[in-house]
Amino acid sequence: MRRDGLAGASVQVGSAMAPAATGGHSAAEGRQEASGVPNQVSGVLNPPEHCITHLTYRLAEVGRLVEARDDRYETGQLFLHRIFGYRGVILFPWTARVYDRDLHNPGKISATTTATANPTQQHRTKEASLRVKANTSAPPTATSAQSGDAPSSAAYQSETPAEPEGTANMGTATQVDPKEVKGKVQTFYQVLIDTRDCPHIRAQTEAVTFLGNQDSNRSLYAIPGLDYVAHEDIMPYNSSEKSPLQHELFDKFLTHAPEADPPFVGQDTLKAWQEKNHPWLDMSDVHKETTENVRITVIPFYMGCRETPASSVYWWRYCIRLENLGELSVQLRERHWRIFSLSGTLETVRGRGVVGQEPILSPRLPAFQYSSHVSLQAPSGHMWGTFRLEREDGYSFDCKIPPFSLESKPDDLGPPTPATPSAHDKKRDDSD
Repeated sequence: MRRDGLAGASVQVGSAMAPAATGGHSAAEGRQEASGVPNQVSGVLNPPEHCITHLTYRLAEVGRLVEARDDRYETGQLFLHRIFGYRGVILFPWTARVYDRDLHNPGKISATTTATANPTQQHRTKEASLRVKANTSAPPTATSAQSGDAPSSAAYQSETPAEPEGTANMGTATQVDPKEVKGKVQTFYQVLIDTRDCPHIRAQTEAVTFLGNQDSNRSLYAIPGLDYVAHEDIMPYNSSEKSPLQHELFDKFLTHAPEADPPFVGQDTLKAWQEKNHPWLDMSDVHKETTENVRITVIPFYMGCRETPASSVYWWRYCIRLENLGELSVQLRERHWRIFSLSGTLETVRGRGVVGQEPILSPRLPAFQYSSHVSLQAPSGHMWGTFRLEREDGYSFDCKIPPFSLESKPDDLGPPTPATPSAHDKKRDDSD
């Protein structure tokens, strides 16, 4: 077992006390339990026009950190996310092949090791992982045809239309031949996110989506607060509370068992839901590549096929994480995708930012994660591309998105099944 020196440490999240206002006006006290972020300023009575408020913070203990493990964690294990800081609970594990292109490029390994070995950076990352910070997001700006970086809440939208372009302007997506990159088997977990933390993390919390019934061709369903987490991003902790996590599926999937370790065990409903939705939840491949100390991780998922009078349309969702491993902040400015279909078509999609945002990746908040969708009129294809990033010193560079395959599954699979009928799935369509 690894010893990280944190076992037994108290897990605490911040909550805000009453704001103090200048000008002699009183303030009503307020407290948001274990939300990880300050309360909204409230209770100030008729503040002056230029009132300055001050927030004080109270840390609320939610549990005790335990030793990280090299072997798999069990169903019901509570944890903090190492990167995004949210509270979660493990439902069940997945085994995936991780294709890390950095392992085939010694120069990248050296640069990444140097960046992550810096003590200041490690301290900042650890500090950020234990706190949940508020995040603002902007809505998407325009609509597109059928591919691109669309918010997960609208399967058929993206910011800008695809621009036809010759292949000469786009260099190879990587210097490493895809055939030379060997996958390494690693463990990931399906987890629930505490709903109190969902609004305040730099990752979409409705990223796990499903196609609706064949009859409702343009609908998309999302399960809020469901995520995939790598083994190394799990920071396990224990809690004495019977309901330490707030999520409407927590009590339906797990039951409190004080004598067990961890003290929460899966119910039959969890096993049944996992078996019925296995084809649509299953993750098999993970792709990673680092450029200029910015690591891109891509996980594709097959969603199913929809028949139209003219053709069959195959759908995939893909989850992308950008993580800054360096000392200088960078901002994502543009995206440039190439989408190749087995039918022989090659599409180019470019535009500003992703999902309506141009996120900044700083040493304190180094990561951003989002999910999007793509459709092809063929059962398989490939995607690759670049993100245009701007560093705080003005230097701009193209960060490679590792190429990944879009593979369909047998068409005799049944449709996905919600945890309970229409209780937890949010319906999404073009009108959202």
